[in-house]
Amino acid sequence: MNASTSEIPRSPGEHARIIETNSPEQTEQLGAWLAHVLPDGCVVALFGNLAAGKTCLTRGMASVFGAKAIHSPTFTLENRYGTPPRQLIHLDLYRLPGPHALTDLGWEESLEPETGLCVIEWADRAMDWLPPLRVDVRIYHAGNNRRRVEIEPVHPDITLPEFPVFSDMA
Repeated sequence: MNASTSEIPRSPGEHARIIETNSPEQTEQLGAWLAHVLPDGCVVALFGNLAAGKTCLTRGMASVFGAKAIHSPTFTLENRYGTPPRQLIHLDLYRLPGPHALTDLGWEESLEPETGLCVIEWADRAMDWLPPLRVDVRIYHAGNNRRRVEIEPVHPDITLPEFPVFSDMA
């Protein structure tokens, strides 16, 4: 799948949450909220064009695991944040030569954290490998610093509470 196809709007499912952010800081707050409400062992599959806000959302998630700064693991494919055993495993598949390369990397271990979460940027490059315990997050540019974020639980056991108003978030 090429990068531009993720920008094609699609109809979110009935259980999806659609949230608009107006700044990178709000996108980070949204990521922190996700890290708090998702169950351990969950995979967060991120979809969106370059500069859509995938790493920004991940930065917010990583902050819940104690990370002060993160960078996208474009060349290393994986970074971990937090203290074992509870960690955020951050994968970036942008430079993945193809889904066949995943088996060489032994990434099955990363996809099923016993505690913590796994977040995957460019998840569309490994759709057939994604586990069922996940949420799909699609991020779209909505003008300037605004983003439209669709968060859709894939697994029936994942429910999302209502998202709090940004000004009410700590």
